Amino acid sequence: MAEIKVNALMLRAVDYQENDKILTLLSAERGRITAGIKGVKKANAKLKFAAQPFCFAEYILAERGGRYTVTQASECESFYELRTDVDKYYAACAVCEAAINLTAEGDGGGEIFSLCVKALRDMCVSDQKMALISFLLGALKACGYGISVSAFCPACGNRIDTAEKLRFDLRSGSFSCWDCSTFAGVGAETFKALLIAEGKRVGSAEEEGKKRALKLLREYMVHKLDARLNCLTEYINLP
Repeated sequence: MAEIKVNALMLRAVDYQENDKILTLLSAERGRITAGIKGVKKANAKLKFAAQPFCFAEYILAERGGRYTVTQASECESFYELRTDVDKYYAACAVCEAAINLTAEGDGGGEIFSLCVKALRDMCVSDQKMALISFLLGALKACGYGISVSAFCPACGNRIDTAEKLRFDLRSGSFSCWDCSTFAGVGAETFKALLIAEGKRVGSAEEEGKKRALKLLREYMVHKLDARLNCLTEYINLP
């Protein structure tokens, strides 16, 4: 039986048998890994923390026949604040959900892992909407699905970040002036929120602009990945 050590974030836990769980981990070293963990549903389980949402830990995994089992874990960060605030909790769940959809089992996920950890840290201390928007933009770019948040129209070259209304092409992931295409319309506040999230504009985004930016990102991810983004939808729909 081989043994490996990984620094990983717990993305999802599914009940298995009476006291066990199946974990989806995103590791810095080996990308996404599915691993069983035994006995963690018992009240006094030593490794109970390792199956908690958003647990960031050093996991030791035993490998046999291509299957992994968690044998030990040492917690690095618990992100406890995310589990005590409903808004932050759902935003963090949306990060984990997106990471699952943007990675594949066994593929290198180092950049996505780093972006996830940064997003969860930011959510603990600041605006979770902007942290989520920044994460989604960065993660999509890392996976080759980047959105072009440019202040200039690719068709005519005019500046568009102060326009009252512009358009977004779901296929190319780019914005343009209203008169330069026939794609779906996007409000200026939505575009402003995306510019701020990418560090291309200084200032604060309106709440409605942030929510609409998340809706646009969800629509784009569904179009590109054919993904079911239930957690992101739940977060957007929170009152």
